[in-house]
Amino acid sequence: MELTEDQQQFKDVVQRFFADKSSPSAVRQLMATSDGYDPAVWQQMSNELGLTGSHIPEAYGGFGFGPVELGLVAEEMGRRLYCGPFFSSSIMAGFALLELGREPAKEQLLPMIADGSLIATLVLDDLNDTSRLGHSLKVTAGKLSGRAAMVLDAGIAGQLLVIAKNPKGLGLYLVAPLVEGVSMVPLEVLDPTRKFYSVQFDCAPSELLGQVSTPSLQSLWDRLCLTLAHEMIGGAQYLLDSTVEYTKLRVQFGRQIGSFQALKHRCAELLMELELAKSTVRFTSYSMATTVNDPLNYLPSAAKAMASDVYMTLAKAAVQLRGGIGFTWENDTHLWFKRAKSSEVFLGSPHVHRERMMCLLEESHDVAIG
Repeated sequence: MELTEDQQQFKDVVQRFFADKSSPSAVRQLMATSDGYDPAVWQQMSNELGLTGSHIPEAYGGFGFGPVELGLVAEEMGRRLYCGPFFSSSIMAGFALLELGREPAKEQLLPMIADGSLIATLVLDDLNDTSRLGHSLKVTAGKLSGRAAMVLDAGIAGQLLVIAKNPKGLGLYLVAPLVEGVSMVPLEVLDPTRKFYSVQFDCAPSELLGQVSTPSLQSLWDRLCLTLAHEMIGGAQYLLDSTVEYTKLRVQFGRQIGSFQALKHRCAELLMELELAKSTVRFTSYSMATTVNDPLNYLPSAAKAMASDVYMTLAKAAVQLRGGIGFTWENDTHLWFKRAKSSEVFLGSPHVHRERMMCLLEESHDVAIG
């Protein structure tokens, strides 16, 4: 899939921005803070570049770009390990409102998410399987109770969007993080570039924003997983590029190690694996942007599974091909390795998505026969 001239220019602008604002040294500084992001950079990417509202329709204050353009943004963020609430607020909360919220809720909240003035996050009591949502979080008479074990960026969120069970099924609820009945604890996780919290609700007041149907929930899950897949592809591309560059600089036995045939073959294998996953992820975005009835509904899970696998493969290879230095704290490779491992299981592990993909293919086959 070839980018249009406008898409290529957009990509170049985003690439330059994150290369300047999200260097490895900046990532190291931010991951050591409690909030995990730079408010000045957040405001700049929101107000000057409009990235926080790039995928939000113009009717709600965004630019109305499609999955392809959003994928370009996510890939550059993944390439540079951007530390900030873009995925939690713009993607998770933004898409939750678009897919599940009623019109008044969209009109009220989406413009603030689009311009970055409101940081929100989506609270789920299961980050691996949509069929288990609502097993812990429940709403009775407008009061929310239960626990979400892992919530991204809950500590800096101005609003919590919660999917919880009610007498009619699942609903999307708005909860203020500072009201009585809400408590959260920061978690020590493998990847410090993402900030996760355990959130407990004890009869917390909540506002119903919309009832959740199965098709809308699956559509939300597809959009979240596809965006994450793009982010992983960007990180994997950085690992390949930096590793190849390292093999050209590292000298052993009087030769660049990249000149050894075994390492040439290994790098070629990594390139082929990445290109296959990249093609799947980008074709999925193109399909979502151009297909009206979405007959290829299994593609987002295929993209997430393939991106997870290739990111971890490249992360392991990047450490190995750097030799002893690849295992040290001073070398930046471990930052991408940790992001690869955390993203692998975030929003569903590869085997969960492959199972989901096969179930969707089986359903499509049964419908076609019927």
